[in-house]
Amino acid sequence: MDLSARPVVSAAAWEQARQELLVREKELTRATDALAAARRRMPMVKLDKDYVLESPDGPVRLVDVFAGRSQLVAYKFMWLDPEEPCQGCSMMVDQFGHPAHLEARDTTRVVVSSGPLAETEPYRERMGWTVPWYSAEHSELFADLGHDGGFAVDVFLRDGDDVYRTYTMGGRGVDKLGSVWSFLDLTPFGRQETWEDAPAGTPQTEPYTWWRRHDEYETAAR
Repeated sequence: MDLSARPVVSAAAWEQARQELLVREKELTRATDALAAARRRMPMVKLDKDYVLESPDGPVRLVDVFAGRSQLVAYKFMWLDPEEPCQGCSMMVDQFGHPAHLEARDTTRVVVSSGPLAETEPYRERMGWTVPWYSAEHSELFADLGHDGGFAVDVFLRDGDDVYRTYTMGGRGVDKLGSVWSFLDLTPFGRQETWEDAPAGTPQTEPYTWWRRHDEYETAAR
């Protein structure tokens, strides 16, 4: 291992460098918060079709994929070669934590793939994933959303049986996702904490007070 590119300094010099970097880190945090606030104010588009996906239990309407909640984060899993499922998408799903914290914020997270369930279900079992998984193989959903064969994340908002698309992302940026906070920051309601800059009417509570161990939440479907 060649460490020559990293100077060795005194503890005082290291602390000074750390404080200088911290200024830049704080600037980035504030910029990220401002970007999330702008995302919460994006317009949305109403879906004009009643899309149907395939689940292990049979056909399911997109509106029912929300599982009774108001917000849906859907990760599009690339399925181009059943013999070599996408390593990047697999790494992404590996990072999905326990869903209880998202569900406590009225948010459901799922995976949707263009591949047939006959191929994707054995792979999901091999990987040990429990995230709800659907197939859009026979649906026009991906085509209507403008997705090609690549990966993507879409965020939807439900009002009764009406479904709205509020946000989408692909490419660089998706790699930053994984934590509860990163997913909530994509949604129109955000983290739903009082410090956030959010549109009027956004549900909010004090930070920290809603956090629970994942087995201590009451039912989160609304």
